[in-house]
Amino acid sequence: MSTTTVNIDAKMVKELRDKTGAPFGDCKNALVGSNGDIEQAIILLRKKGIAMAGKKASRSTNEGSVSSYIHAGGKIGVLLELNCESDFVARTDDFKELLHDISMHIAATDPKYIRREDVTPEDYDREKEIYRSQAAATGKPAPVVEKIVEGKMAKFYEEVCLLDQPFIKEQTISVSQLIASKIGKLGENISVRRFARFKVGEQNWTIGQTKPASTEETKQ
Repeated sequence: MSTTTVNIDAKMVKELRDKTGAPFGDCKNALVGSNGDIEQAIILLRKKGIAMAGKKASRSTNEGSVSSYIHAGGKIGVLLELNCESDFVARTDDFKELLHDISMHIAATDPKYIRREDVTPEDYDREKEIYRSQAAATGKPAPVVEKIVEGKMAKFYEEVCLLDQPFIKEQTISVSQLIASKIGKLGENISVRRFARFKVGEQNWTIGQTKPASTEETKQ
C-alpha cells in the first residue's frame, strides 16, 4: 500500500508554532512525523512536553540554583546556573536531577553556546559560507545548495549549542526536550542561564551565557 508524503513548508511550520509556541525545529519534526497533520503534530509535541514548555517560555525565571560538577577523576569541572520561576521548584528532586544531568552533559560534550541565538555572527557567517561553498562546488542547482546548507547548519548547531545537542544519557532526545519534559512535569518555565567548563591543562575555558532578549537574532 503506497502512502503520499506531504511537503512540509514554512507556512505549516508557522501555523504549528503559533498554536503551540514550540521551537521551529521541533515543529518541523512533528509535522514530518505526522505527515503534515497539524492536530497529530500537536499530539506529538505534547507527548514530549514541548508544547507546554513553549507556552511558558515567556515567563520570567528569576529563581533557581547553581551547581558544580566534577568529572573524569577531577580533570573536568562545570559550574551551571539553571533558572526556574520559584524557589519551591528549585528545591525539588526533579529540578536537582535536571541540574545534575545538564552539568554532566556539559562536562562530557563541551558545548560552546547555550542556544542557536547565542552563536556569534562571526561563527554563524563563517560556517554558513563554508557550507555554501562546499555545496556550490557540487554543481547542484541553487535551491538544492540551500537545502544542503540548511542541513549542515542544523548539524553545526547540534555540535556547538547545548540545547540542540542529543542528551548524553538518552540520545533520542535533545537537551531542549529533556528540559521541556521537566517543564511539563513541574509546571514552571526552566531555562539555562549560563555555564562555565574547565579542563585541567587547557589554557582556555568554555563559558556559555544566554543573550539578553533585546539583542537576540533568531536563527533557523
